[in-house]
Amino acid sequence: MKKTSLITALIMASVSCTTPNPFLTGWDTPYGIPDFSKVKENHYVEAVEAGVAQQQAEIDAIIANTEAPTFENVVAAYERSGAILDRVTGVLFNLSETDGTESLQKIVEQVLPMFSVHSDNIFMNPDFFAKVKVLYDDMDNLGLNQEQKMVLKKLYNAFVKNGVALGEAEQARMREINMELSSMSNTFGNRLLAENNAFAEEFGVAISEYGGAMASCDDRALRERMFKAYASRGNNSNENDTKDLIMKMMALRIEKAKLLGYENPAQMILADKMAGNPEAVDTFLAGIMAPAVKRAKEEIVDMQAVMDQDIAAGLLPEGSVIEPWDWAYYAEKVRKAKYALDEEQTKPYFQMENVRAGVFSTAHKLFGLNFEKLEDIPVYHEEVEGFKVTDADGSLIGILLTDYFPRSTKRGGAWMNNFVNQEVLDGNDIRPVIVNVGNFSKPVDGKPGLLTLDEVETMFHEFGHALHGLLSQCTYKSVAGTSVARDFVELPSQIMENWAFQKEVLADYARHYETGEVIPDSLVAKITAAGNFNQGFMTTELAAASILDLKWHMLSEMPSAETSFVEEFETATCKEMGLIDEIIPRYRSTYFAHIFSGGYSAGYYSYLWAEVLDKDAFELFMQKGIFDPETAMSFRHNVLEKGGSDEPMDLYRRFRGADPDPAALTRARGL
Repeated sequence: MKKTSLITALIMASVSCTTPNPFLTGWDTPYGIPDFSKVKENHYVEAVEAGVAQQQAEIDAIIANTEAPTFENVVAAYERSGAILDRVTGVLFNLSETDGTESLQKIVEQVLPMFSVHSDNIFMNPDFFAKVKVLYDDMDNLGLNQEQKMVLKKLYNAFVKNGVALGEAEQARMREINMELSSMSNTFGNRLLAENNAFAEEFGVAISEYGGAMASCDDRALRERMFKAYASRGNNSNENDTKDLIMKMMALRIEKAKLLGYENPAQMILADKMAGNPEAVDTFLAGIMAPAVKRAKEEIVDMQAVMDQDIAAGLLPEGSVIEPWDWAYYAEKVRKAKYALDEEQTKPYFQMENVRAGVFSTAHKLFGLNFEKLEDIPVYHEEVEGFKVTDADGSLIGILLTDYFPRSTKRGGAWMNNFVNQEVLDGNDIRPVIVNVGNFSKPVDGKPGLLTLDEVETMFHEFGHALHGLLSQCTYKSVAGTSVARDFVELPSQIMENWAFQKEVLADYARHYETGEVIPDSLVAKITAAGNFNQGFMTTELAAASILDLKWHMLSEMPSAETSFVEEFETATCKEMGLIDEIIPRYRSTYFAHIFSGGYSAGYYSYLWAEVLDKDAFELFMQKGIFDPETAMSFRHNVLEKGGSDEPMDLYRRFRGADPDPAALTRARGL
C-alpha cells in the first residue's frame, strides 16, 4: 500500500503537463464515474507511460520479495497492480469505439505498441513466472477457495500462452507477432469504420439501418446495389481494403500457434474454452447448419411464390428468382401475408426510452434491482444517459450508461463494456461503471427513436451483458463480471432476449409513443406467432459465419500469399458447408470485425453454443414461471454474480440442476 502510493507520487512528480492528468489521481466524482470533461487528448500517452512504469515497479516489487511465494504476495499483489492503466484503458478504448475521432485513432495507434511491449514484459518474465509456477504446482495444498484457484489458473495460463517457456529467439519473435497483430487489429477496425461511413454516405442509410432498408425498398435495382456495396465492404481494392490485413494476421496467428506447440490457431484458442477443441465446435455447427439450410430452402419456396405474383403483375421480368438482395424484401412480404405483421405497425410501440424502461422493469421483477436516472454526471457524449442501479435493500450495485444512437465516429453493432471494473480492494467493494452501446433507429422528423423488433431484442441482449458486469460479486478483477470463457459469456445476454416479447412484459413497456396506448393483444399475438419466422435464414447466416471463422483458424498454413486467397477460401468454405447461393454469411471475411478486430477469433460459434444454455435455462423459467423468484435468484447467485470465479459448466449445473439439453436450441428456433 505504501509502496504503491510512493510509486504513484514519484510518477506524478516526473510528469510535466500544464493541465493535471486525471488518470494519475483517479476520479473525484460521484460513484467513480470517469470525469470525461477533465480528460484531454494529451493526457492519454503520458498516462499510459506512467501506468506502465507504475505496474512494472509493482511487479518488480513482487519479484524482489524475499519471502516464500504465497497467493497474497504474488497473485493478489498482481491483481492489485496497474491502477493507472485500468483507468486510462477504461476510457481510451471505450471512447475510441464510441466517439473515435481521427485524432483519437492516432493516439490508439501510438499506444498499442506500448501495451504490447508491456504485456510481453510481464508474461515473458521468467522470475515472475517462477513464483507463479510454485503456487500453481501446489495449488491443491494452499487452502485456496475456488475463486482464488481460478485466478491462479488464469494467471499461469497467461504466461504459458505468451510463450514464457520459449527460448530467447522464439520469445523475441513472439513479441514481434504480438505487436504486429495488435496494430493490424486496430487498423482493421479503422478501415471498416471508414467503409461503413462510405456506405452510409452513398445510400443515406447507416449500416445499422441496412436490414430495415432492404426489407422496405421496392426498387430491386437499388436493393442489388445496396447489397453488393454492403457485402463488398473491405473488398474494394481501395485504401480501406482489408484483405491484406487478413492474410498477414492469419499468417501471424498460425505462426504464433506453432511457436506454442499447437497445429493451428483454433487449437490454441479453444484449449481453455468450454468446447475444448475445434473438432467439437465443427461437429456442433454442422449439426445446426443442416436443419437450418433445410428450413431456409422452404422459406425460399414461400418467397418465390410472392415474387411470382409480382412477375404476373408485370412488376418483374419473366424468370426472375430470389437473389440474396431479395431475401429481406420478400421475407417481409411473406411475414405480412402469413402473420399480418408489419414492422411499421410495431415500431410506434417501441420508443427507445420505453423499451429501456421495460428492460429495467424486467430486471426489477427478476432480481429486485432499481434504476434511478442521474443528472449532472460526467458523460463522454451528449447522447449518453446515466442510471444508478441499486439492490432491493438500497445498496449500490453500480452505474449503467446508455449510448444508443449511431454517429459517424461510432463503430457499427452493439456491445457492453466497462469503464470501471468490479473488484474488492483493501476491503472495499468497488462497484462497476458499465456502458451499453447501440446503433438503434435514431429520432427523425420530430419522432423519437422507434425501434424494430430486432433492435428491441438487441437492447435486451446487451443489457444481459450489463447485468453480468453490474451484479458481479467477485474479489479479483481478472475473473469479475464478463471475464469468463468466450463460449459462456453470451449466456447472460442471450437469456435476457427471451423476456423481450413475452406478453406480460410487453404489456409493461410497449406503449404507443403518441397515444400511450398499450400494445394491443392482437399485435402481441402476431409477434408471438411470427417468433420463429425466417429462422432458416437467420440460423443459416449465423452458423455460416461461425463455420467461416472456425475454418480460417483451423488453417495450419497460408497456401497463398495473394490477397485473392481471401475470396477463394471463403467461396470454397461456403460451398463445403452447404451454404445456398441466396444467403451469405452474416459477416463475410473482409468485414468480420468480431474475429479480426474484436476478440472473437475462433469464437464466433459462442453465440450458438451459449444459445443451447440460454434456451435450456429459459425452459426452466417457462416451467416455473418467467418471474419465478427462486429460479431468478438462483440464476443471479449462481451465474450473474460469479463471473469467472468457477468453471462455467459447474456454475450452470448449480443453477439448472442438470447438464443442458442440446436439443433446446433447435426446439426454440423451430428447426
